[in-house]
Amino acid sequence: MRIVDANIILRYLLDDDPLLASQAACILEKGAVHLPFEVLAEVVYVMQGVYGVPREKIGSTLELFIASHDVSTNNRPVLLEALKLYTDKGIDFVDSLLCAYHRVDRHEIETFDKKLGKCCK
Repeated sequence: MRIVDANIILRYLLDDDPLLASQAACILEKGAVHLPFEVLAEVVYVMQGVYGVPREKIGSTLELFIASHDVSTNNRPVLLEALKLYTDKGIDFVDSLLCAYHRVDRHEIETFDKKLGKCCK
């Protein structure tokens, strides 16, 4: 299993450094890669917080990326639900993952966060 870090994904998606974007594309074209949720959380954080990419664009870009490459994740149904929640509900990506665990896998989520609690009902 090959795990790629956030920098590979960011350079590929943002194409902000042509040389690194090209190298990232070569890495991704070598075959299957695994994207842990921790890496995706960093990608979302950097795209939103550093580059100011709107959450709708982040969600659709990541959905397309995962669909169009040989990518495995910790739990694809949870990830896809989390991206939808992140886009639609305006909650943090990590909170959207927790809510998705509740909605998809029926995990009970304990929280003091009112937005997250509302999402998990």
